This record gives sequence, structure tokens and C-alpha cells, in this order.
Amino acid sequence: MPSTQTICRIVGPTIALLVYWACRGGIGLDHSASMTAAVTAWCAVWWCTEAVPIPVTSLIPFAVFPFAGVLDHAQLASTWGDKFILLFMGGFMISRAAEHSNTHLRVAHGVLRLVGMRSNRRIIIGFMLATAFCSMWISNTATALIMLPVAIAVIQQNAARGAEGDRFAVGLLLAIAYGASIGGVATLVGTPPNGVMAAVYESEFGRTIDFLSWMKVGMPVAVLMLIACGVLLTVRVKGAGQQTDGSLGPWTPAQRRMLTVLIITAALWITRKLPGGLGGWSVWLDMPKAHDATVALLVVVALFLIPSGERDHGGRRRQLLDWKTACDIPWGILILFAGGLAIAKAFAVSGLAADVGDGLQRVTDGLHPILIIGLICLLVTFVTEVTSNTATTALLMPILATAGMTAGIDSALFMVPAALSASCAFMLPIATPPNAIVFGGSNQITIPKMVRYGVILNLIGAVVITLVCYAVLSPETGLGGSALPMAEQLSQP
Repeated sequence: MPSTQTICRIVGPTIALLVYWACRGGIGLDHSASMTAAVTAWCAVWWCTEAVPIPVTSLIPFAVFPFAGVLDHAQLASTWGDKFILLFMGGFMISRAAEHSNTHLRVAHGVLRLVGMRSNRRIIIGFMLATAFCSMWISNTATALIMLPVAIAVIQQNAARGAEGDRFAVGLLLAIAYGASIGGVATLVGTPPNGVMAAVYESEFGRTIDFLSWMKVGMPVAVLMLIACGVLLTVRVKGAGQQTDGSLGPWTPAQRRMLTVLIITAALWITRKLPGGLGGWSVWLDMPKAHDATVALLVVVALFLIPSGERDHGGRRRQLLDWKTACDIPWGILILFAGGLAIAKAFAVSGLAADVGDGLQRVTDGLHPILIIGLICLLVTFVTEVTSNTATTALLMPILATAGMTAGIDSALFMVPAALSASCAFMLPIATPPNAIVFGGSNQITIPKMVRYGVILNLIGAVVITLVCYAVLSPETGLGGSALPMAEQLSQP
């Protein structure tokens, strides 16, 4: 009997053929639009079921579109060099340098000391904030992996004292899983769905979402979600904390230098463009073509040049980053980015975007934008409980871009909430890597417990994202135009 994986491998292209037939013969779309719809359906099936590795599925558009005459190789090649792919490649390498020197652990330890450990509630809040802060800048998966053993040690010490056990343990472990996901929504490099949204948005409309612009939406969402998560996880937790010797020893030269580099990098990202007519360094230095990716790649080169203060076994000086460490990044995510951009380009070139937009206009006609945003948030949040959040984002962005244009408003009003919601799946272990790490690595979290907390946080997240995005991005509120350069009406309804 064929395995489930084998069946899914057959189902994907079969559904693609059925979609092509339905679009071509049933709806009457032309060949290019029908083929784009078919390839998108094929990718959706294989992304959702992981019939083959997700990066492999992401290669399908590059293999099929030239044969089908939808896109040529020059159009497809441009997606690989997209500035947001370069930004994430550089960001991944910077985060690997931070992990290599344990600088991120230093930062987490500093946050814990700042919050204090005088009560169990403070311990949970401290771990959540430390995890969230690190996840703003480095991989949420790496952050969860680093924080988990520290949390397990604290739980064991708590149990040895005969203190409250289960509620504290569950709260602390979920604080790591949820904190890693929430922290990632705050910055453009915090989690891949953010980059997918920004890349598709620029590809479709020619307008760049810079680092600071994203933080104006992502940071309020992250702060409100951390408050809600902290209350939810600690409301029934009691007991005094513990004074543990959390010393990591003296700071090493590599850690001091890496922390300096991280601070400078963040400052350059945030100040490249400033609001209120202040310009930013790209304006002051007359560098209009500089991008956040430019900063990331420049910093990566610098990391290969800055000595770490250590020597290898041969007595040679080490730098803060070496190629063995730098190349150990999730290249598959970058392939997924490119595949999503290829599908987005095919939507536009084939005319399928306009056809989808007309259909969405008929479905959503008469609905208030805030209601549409809320429905998008709920749909994406619960869909990504069982699918890859990055793959789901890559699939939805071209459709939502078209929906915004059809509705006569900036598509960011629909695309940003979807990207944020993709990182706010808290119910199941398979929803996000941090959930899976905490569930599988601790053996102290059951699925019913994760679902009980997660479904509440999912609903809170949908409400928070809806309200924040509408308040910041909608032209109707009077805040959108001044708050974000990406939030401008494209046309009057």
C-alpha cells in the first residue's frame, strides 16, 4: 500500500491538472493565467503536506513557468537577487556569528537579571522577554533551542525546593515558545513571513518597506501580545522565586565586540530612513540606493575582518565570523522566498492577479475593511497551525496584493496583518519551530495544555493585529499616511 507521502506526491500534480482544466475550460482564463493557478495549487498541496521538502517544492515555479511560457529565465532569475533575500541571508549570517560567540545568551541573561527572579511570575516574564528580545534579531528557532535547557534547569531547581510544579513549568516553557514567535514579528528580520511580505509588496508596487516602518506596526503588536501572553501564563502561578547563580563568567573579547556590532547594525537599520522629514543617514550621506540589505551584507564582510580575540589550534587569529559558521544558515528558507516571489511575478504577468481581484471584490463587496482584516487574521492564524507559516505567507501575498488594489486601498492593509498572523499560531507543536522545540525537548508539555493556552492567544492575536494594523495603516484613521510610507491610498474607492 502506498505511503501517505507517496499519495500526496501524486495528488499535487493531479490537482494542478484539474485546476488548469477548470480555469481554462470552465472559467475561460487564458493559458498563462490557468498555468499560474495550476502551479500555485501544486505548490500549495506539497507545501501543506510536505510531500517533498519545502525548498524542493519552491523550485517548481522555476522549472515549470519557462516551459509553460509564463515567465522567462531573466524574469525568474531576478527573484533570486531580490534585496529581501539578500537581507535575510545577511541577517542569518549575523545571527550565526552571535550564536557562535554566545553573545545572544549574554543578552538573554542580562534581561533576566533586569527583570529579577524574586517570584515565579517574574521568572516566567523574564524568560519570555529575554526570548522575545533575542528573537527580534536572530532566528526564533535558535533562540528557543538556547533558552530551553536554561528553563529546564530552573524548573528542576524549583522542583528540588518542593515549590509549585506543574503550572510554573508549563508557564515557563510556553513563555519560551510563545516569546520566540511574538518577538519575531517586531522587526523586519525577526521571522521569514515579514520578509516575504515586504519582498512581494515591493515587487508588486515598487515601494520599499524599511526597517523602521515595519517596527511601527510590528513593535506595538509584539508589545501588546507579550502583555497578553504574560498575563495568560502567570495569572494562576504563585510562589517565591529563587536566587540562582546565573553567572556566565567574564565577558570574552568576542562577546564584547559582537555586541558592539549588533548595536551598530540595529542603529543603522533603524536610522536609514527617519520619519517627520528628518531624513536618516541615507539622505544625509546622499545614498538613496542603500537598503537594509546593504547594511547587512556590509556587516557580514566586517565580521570576517574583525578579530575575535581568540586563536585557533594552529595559533592563527580568529575573526568574529568564519565561512564554516557563515554557510550554516537555513538556505532552504531563501529558496522558499524566491519561489514565492516567482509565483507573485507570475500572478502579475499572466493577468491572474486581476482575475482573482475581481472575484475577491465580489465576495467582499460591502464589507468594512476592519472586518476583512479580522477575517484574514483568523484564517491565516488557524491555517498556519498545520502548515508552514512562511509557505502560507508566500502563497497568500500575491492574492492579498490584488485584493487591496481591487478594493482601492493600499494592499499593505491586507498583506501586513496576514504576515503578522502567520507568526501567531500557538495551539499545536507543529505550528511553529519554537512550539515543536519546547514540546519535544521538555517532555513536560501536553498537546491539550498547549491548545488550552494557544487557542486563547490565537484569538487575542487576531484582535490585536486587526486593531493595530487598522489604526496604523488605514487611511480612514488619519494615522496611516503619516505613520508609514507604505500606507498610502493607491486610488479612491
